Amino acid sequence: MAIQWSGLGPALLLPLDRSRPEPLRVQLETGLREAIRDGRLSIGERLPSSRELARTLGVSRGLVQECFSQLQAEGYLTSQVGSATRVAANAHKSPDGNTEVRRDAATHPPEPRLLADFLPAVPDLASFPRTDWAWAVQQACRDAPNAALGYGDHQGNEVLRSVLAGYLARVRGAAARPERLVVCAGFCQGLNLVLKALADKGVTKVAFEDPGYDETSTLAMAWAGLTDLVRVPVDSQGIDVAALRASGAQAVVLTPAHQWPTGVVLSPERRHALVNWATSTAGWIVEDDYDAEFRYDREPVGVVQGLAPDRVFAVGTVSKSLAPAVRLGWVLCPSTMLEAVADQKNALDRGCPGIDQLALARLMESGRYDRHLRKARAMYGARRMVLLDALSEHAKGMPVTGLAAGFHAVAHLPADFDEIEVRAAARARSVGLYGMSTQRSSRATTPGQLILGFGNVSDRTIRSGIAKISDLLI
Repeated sequence: MAIQWSGLGPALLLPLDRSRPEPLRVQLETGLREAIRDGRLSIGERLPSSRELARTLGVSRGLVQECFSQLQAEGYLTSQVGSATRVAANAHKSPDGNTEVRRDAATHPPEPRLLADFLPAVPDLASFPRTDWAWAVQQACRDAPNAALGYGDHQGNEVLRSVLAGYLARVRGAAARPERLVVCAGFCQGLNLVLKALADKGVTKVAFEDPGYDETSTLAMAWAGLTDLVRVPVDSQGIDVAALRASGAQAVVLTPAHQWPTGVVLSPERRHALVNWATSTAGWIVEDDYDAEFRYDREPVGVVQGLAPDRVFAVGTVSKSLAPAVRLGWVLCPSTMLEAVADQKNALDRGCPGIDQLALARLMESGRYDRHLRKARAMYGARRMVLLDALSEHAKGMPVTGLAAGFHAVAHLPADFDEIEVRAAARARSVGLYGMSTQRSSRATTPGQLILGFGNVSDRTIRSGIAKISDLLI
């Protein structure tokens, strides 16, 4: 679909070289043909008026009109009286009918749309509080002093860091102070900053949970210049701290509040053992506070950072609580590592967008953020019950775990089922399923487990999707 540019004269780059022997009209015709063939001008896209294009190029309007007439005769352009000149419907076709456009999108068509997509780790995008966010941005623009519109503090806006510190202390039990926060563009950037800072301090071996992140861990390690990555197993109580200690890792990245992807919560005993490992070995803990905002049938669990603030980096984000597009997160740093992380942020991009930071601060301190979380928590809680009911009806007896928090569940396939075959058969029916094997370092397909995300799937779609694949699950 062509972009419908507003205004009387949408800009168009068509350089003319007056030192060349070719007449200007020939150059203009050739430039327009190439722009259409290459896809720079899409089908239906409006060209500037002949008057505006002539003014921009410094040529006569008659020359432009002659050029337009020639290209209309060749089938590249179309025009009606009283309407703009546009790229013709068949302009991207060669005489033999083949497409000439050289765009990746033309050679790689998108996959057919799924009727139900149980993609995990995606929140309900339709519930993003658009009205509240627009209000917060308006308030930020209205109240921000002129100084706030400059480059600002690369560590993050002071107002947002103050609000975040209060929020993390109140809701997550963190030992948080504004001066120890670095605002970043989501979790992945926060992880990159921390690992690079640790690498510069001499850390060489970093542990990750298994199953756990797939490419996120390898990309972050590569960005930090680290190569010694070890995987530590996760069981029903969370990460195996004894195995972590035996691995010789100097730092560990983990998701204690709702382990990705098994959904288990790090037990109190393991939390204390983890802190003991960090303090006794001078190790570092990088805590991804994943899915902490959404809990259902369990007591609230605070951050590990509250137990050992000098050994833990607590990384948080609003990608799940609001939407990934907001691109804001934070790193709560140990005091001895704050400067190193802040320096990495400064070197990378000099700081996150200032207006967005002020808007998030306004949203949080106004109470609208808490109100949105209450509504979202109720919605996800109801949605997980819909998923359980659908599985109970269509896959009776199938064990389901990991539902104490967040918006994904783990469905355990029968022992003789092949996870990859189930996923392929489901996709053939336009249902997207995702497996635990892709999150295991070994890529083992047994035991067969499906990671069912229900965050961005409606109640009706959950029911119809599970019903459509019921015979594949039992």
